[in-house]
Amino acid sequence: MNINSQEMQQVAAQEAPRLDLYAGIHKALRALMADTLLALGRTDTDDALELAQASQRVMELLDFCASHLQHENDFIHAAMEARAPGASEVIAHEHEEHERHIGELGGLACALLKLEAKQRAGATLELYRQLALFIASNFQHMHVEETAHNAVLWSRYTDAELAELHAALVASIPPQEMMYVVRWLVPFMNPAERIAMMADMRAHAPAPAFAAALDTVRPHLSGQEWAKLTRGLGLPAVPGLVQA
Repeated sequence: MNINSQEMQQVAAQEAPRLDLYAGIHKALRALMADTLLALGRTDTDDALELAQASQRVMELLDFCASHLQHENDFIHAAMEARAPGASEVIAHEHEEHERHIGELGGLACALLKLEAKQRAGATLELYRQLALFIASNFQHMHVEETAHNAVLWSRYTDAELAELHAALVASIPPQEMMYVVRWLVPFMNPAERIAMMADMRAHAPAPAFAAALDTVRPHLSGQEWAKLTRGLGLPAVPGLVQA
């Protein structure tokens, strides 16, 4: 990988913060992964509906992870390779491993409800443990991307170029997937990030999409968080009065 310690030190020494393509989506991934794992761990395996819901949540996480890998491969890694050949090689191999793990975990999740009742507790525990290992690997993986990969991107691209790259990536995401991203992304940002994200959406997305995004995130924000968001956007704090 074409990344050296001097390059990373130079990037770290910059006073002005750079555009970070990983920060937001990785907050969403960490939140979704942790929430799904905790939900699986507390599932009542004697309750068929609850077990089905837990299995569905795992499948939704895996689908989101697979889509995220593809977005990074198609946009971020392509940009890195264009100006720093070989820079994404190590993480690209990890992506291949993650794809394999996603397939294995999906098989375990789908098999749960096909098992006899007496087998479900053990199978759910095994899925829980394997999912935990997958998440642990992803947490380390994301740290490398946020440090080493950003060092490559920041040393070879301007923020304006990175913004164009990000816009192209976002434009490629189907509306239904984007709402799922918003649900896990916005609530787990800090207030300044949350306001910036929603302000950008209001500026570039159709008014109904912006309104739908507000409706999506509102139930997952505290009263204080919602007040800060609406105040930052110059919107009324009462959800029913928000106009896009």
